[in-house]
Amino acid sequence: MLLDAASLYFRAFYGVPTSVTGPHGRPVNAVRGFLDMTARLVVAHRPQRLVACWDDDWRPAFRVAALPSYKAHRVAPAGGEEVPDELGPQVPVLADVLAAAGLTRVGAPGYEADDVIGTLATRARGPVDVVTGDRDLFQLVDDARDVRVLYTNRGINDLEFVDEAAVAAKYGIPGRSYADFAVLRGDPSDGLPGVSGVGAKTAAALINEFGSLAGIRAAAARTAVPKAPLTAAVLKKLHAAADYLDAAPEVVAVVTAIDLPPVDGALPREPADAEALAALAEEHGLESSVRRLGSALGWGQG
Repeated sequence: MLLDAASLYFRAFYGVPTSVTGPHGRPVNAVRGFLDMTARLVVAHRPQRLVACWDDDWRPAFRVAALPSYKAHRVAPAGGEEVPDELGPQVPVLADVLAAAGLTRVGAPGYEADDVIGTLATRARGPVDVVTGDRDLFQLVDDARDVRVLYTNRGINDLEFVDEAAVAAKYGIPGRSYADFAVLRGDPSDGLPGVSGVGAKTAAALINEFGSLAGIRAAAARTAVPKAPLTAAVLKKLHAAADYLDAAPEVVAVVTAIDLPPVDGALPREPADAEALAALAEEHGLESSVRRLGSALGWGQG
């Protein structure tokens, strides 16, 4: 089980009231929500391994170089990612709690959590569940390798199980064509403009007709007599977006071959540092969430 950590702690922050505070009076809603989500996931799905995948770089240079608009609307005035004031201080606390608990947390310099997830999912020799609220990771679903996404559509208690059939049913495209579909349609949440005038239906029709973005562009280059779905209007739009279409695939594609050291991810049978975990729980008012996590992991049960 691979957790898209930032996706989950943002969801926890917005799903649990900021009135949930520690003894110091500061919000701990994201930390408590994340720990409670993790406990419920472990109980419900019983993974053999679990990794919290971290954004060491939320806006990697190689993606910005390819497409400067990538996440540009989320850059804070002082630089870095624009994060709610009440969430920012909770992220290092969560990292400390995970370390003390012995739960594996993995990031990679210059890469997003998506890329860590893509690399670990590609390496895996057994079934993989990716837990995220980010549709970009739908590109990783692979029925043959038993890789699926548990999509946090309306929170952790309402997971949508996404495999190739679910992608096909939702978007009308082959199950592993989501990255090409996203390039064409665009994604405003990531600053990805898409091809102007090409919506989801046209993007799906093009992919189904020509198989891939490369196939679509090759057909557009050689087409002399336009016909649906490659009409004269669509051809004009594709040609106008040529520079974007050159750059966007590198931005959208999840990296699947980061040079990561071996990652075990075995669930801890006891805390890695029980004293530190107890101190963190007391300082931040996390005792009940830590107890639930310990119960889910079977701590103290022999």
